[in-house]
Amino acid sequence: MKKNGQMPAGQGAAGVPAVAYRPTPGRPPGLEVLDLPGLAARADERGLPLTAPGRPAFHLIIAVRGGRPACSVDFTSYRLAPGDWLWVWPGQVLQFPDGHHGGDATVLVFPTGFPSAATDALIRDGEHTPHRLVTPDEPRQTALLRLLDALVEEHAALNDLSLEAYIETLRNLLSVILVRLVHLTDPRRRTRSGGSEPFHLFREAVEEGFRRTHRVEDYAARLGYSPRTLTRATRAALGCGAKRYIDDRVLLEAKRLLIHTSLPPAVISERVGFTYPTVFSAFFRRRTGMTPTAFRSLTKP
Repeated sequence: MKKNGQMPAGQGAAGVPAVAYRPTPGRPPGLEVLDLPGLAARADERGLPLTAPGRPAFHLIIAVRGGRPACSVDFTSYRLAPGDWLWVWPGQVLQFPDGHHGGDATVLVFPTGFPSAATDALIRDGEHTPHRLVTPDEPRQTALLRLLDALVEEHAALNDLSLEAYIETLRNLLSVILVRLVHLTDPRRRTRSGGSEPFHLFREAVEEGFRRTHRVEDYAARLGYSPRTLTRATRAALGCGAKRYIDDRVLLEAKRLLIHTSLPPAVISERVGFTYPTVFSAFFRRRTGMTPTAFRSLTKP
């Protein structure tokens, strides 16, 4: 794995393009089953080719069956291999430098609301796992591919069941795959309980508000909890305090914009919630050991 490069100058001036979920015309919304050429065709239709960085507002699971496709997720580049499973979560920056060439893969595309509430409760802490590339051992790979093949077959059989039964069948098959992948990606999930309700509400509030405030007290007042409660809940879920969680989210967004856009650091500073660029630069340097400009230069090809 290696660091991904900055976009060429002149591109990305407006930020990383967001890619909304859009179901195939004539099909019920919820789950799309594609291959890499199909994913590329969808991207081209929207004027956002796979070769350019984009920020999907939906999940993608890429199960590689052959070849060595290349892609980058946020700041990590991958040369995938047969047997690899890569889970891209909503909001991450995804790019295929070679387009759809170089690999054979099944791609599952679904919005956050498609899995059941019970499945969501089991998988949602996976959002905080740093790396979501897994290569299961042979027995688990065989089991996952059986599930995937069954899902692909059921997805193609749109007219075999009532619409309600069809959607529920897809949802249940997908749920087993998701739960298995979360446990393979983060084995600690076997013994660690999911985050508490205060943490999940805090997480959602930070996602919506980190561009406006970095204060734990502001989120506590909004949610009706004390700052201490949010800190305890965050530490129980992730092992860090609430302030660290907010700062990590701010830093992640700043890195995304530095790497994938040509926005000046002063503009990025404003976009991630700092009133003064000097304060942003000091924050970034304290967290990374370098200035925003140096970080951007370091990630050039």
